[in-house]
Amino acid sequence: MPAPPRLLVAHCRAGFEPEASNDLQRLAAEAGTDIAVDAAVGGGFVVGTTSRLDSRSLPRAFERAPPIFARSVFTATGPHRLFEPAASKGRPDRVAPLLQLIDGFAADVVLASGAPRTRGQGRYDALRLETPDTNDGKELSGLARALAARLSSELTVRNLLHEHDAGTPPQACLHILLADGAHAYVGASAAPWASRWTMGIPRLRMPGGAPSRSTLKLAEALVTFLGDREADLLRAGMRAVDLGAAPGGWTWQLARRGLTVVAVDNGPLKGEVRDDPLVTHLRADGLAYLPKRPVDWMVCDIVEQPSRIAALVARWVGEGHARRAIFNLKLPMKKRYDEVRRCEAIIREGLAKARVKHTLGLRQLYHDREEVTGCVMREPA
Repeated sequence: MPAPPRLLVAHCRAGFEPEASNDLQRLAAEAGTDIAVDAAVGGGFVVGTTSRLDSRSLPRAFERAPPIFARSVFTATGPHRLFEPAASKGRPDRVAPLLQLIDGFAADVVLASGAPRTRGQGRYDALRLETPDTNDGKELSGLARALAARLSSELTVRNLLHEHDAGTPPQACLHILLADGAHAYVGASAAPWASRWTMGIPRLRMPGGAPSRSTLKLAEALVTFLGDREADLLRAGMRAVDLGAAPGGWTWQLARRGLTVVAVDNGPLKGEVRDDPLVTHLRADGLAYLPKRPVDWMVCDIVEQPSRIAALVARWVGEGHARRAIFNLKLPMKKRYDEVRRCEAIIREGLAKARVKHTLGLRQLYHDREEVTGCVMREPA
């Protein structure tokens, strides 16, 4: 019997399946393979069927073409029917067929790029029982939690899953995506390209004292782009500018970490950030303001044409006004992927002209809506 086709499965925000499909097509091109993508709009995930994948080309593809709209990507097979509805009486057994599928899944493509397994160590560090990020998917969350508990126990006994330090990113993840109550995809992902979180969603709580929910966008951007380096790259005593600051959600995130912040906006700040001694509110146009001396960070969440924000970021970092920047690009209704790539080119061309060595990341975060968040950092020459 021929082996089942190797799939790339990607979680995304519902409604952005075409853009996540573009991510998979770029990955496949970089990996040197063809791909046919099923991207049903509103489904919350996309599936790409490839003719081949290998453990060397896939990590390189992620490095050269990192996904923007796909939150979490894993290789898989499926969709597998877990039971026949007509033949099942009462509560169907999903655990036994899932264990059989897990045993039969060849994880060599992804796990060859992860940390080497020691003798007697389980194949996976983490089990991710996932559902689409949709209203229908949320109705499966209770089933997913129950299956995760039972499967974790069985996989540990079978030496396929071992305990993992929750403070460090897992090196090898087992993914089970419940497409619905009767069908599932089974697959795996490995560091460094695997998402650090189930479904690519960090679990963040709305902090008390923050003046708006937009504060969660910057909090997610920090854990996404800085990761374990946050304590070094964002520490007390640094200086920051927040362009388009009102009502102060992003300024609040920076000030609570001990940074001194110039909050630039003609609108008012609200809540405790308004009287924070680390915050100076400057009523001015965020698109025109420049600091008198360089700052460590510039953040920007201004509602403006994305290409104009891209040029603004390139100027701030290229001319040395800020060493690092986190910013949002508000997307148009059509050709969203093309617009993001155009903004990426504007930033890279501006920094190349200024001869600034840099890193640039662009991601649609869980707390983003019709936007993409970017992070650019100057690197030592």
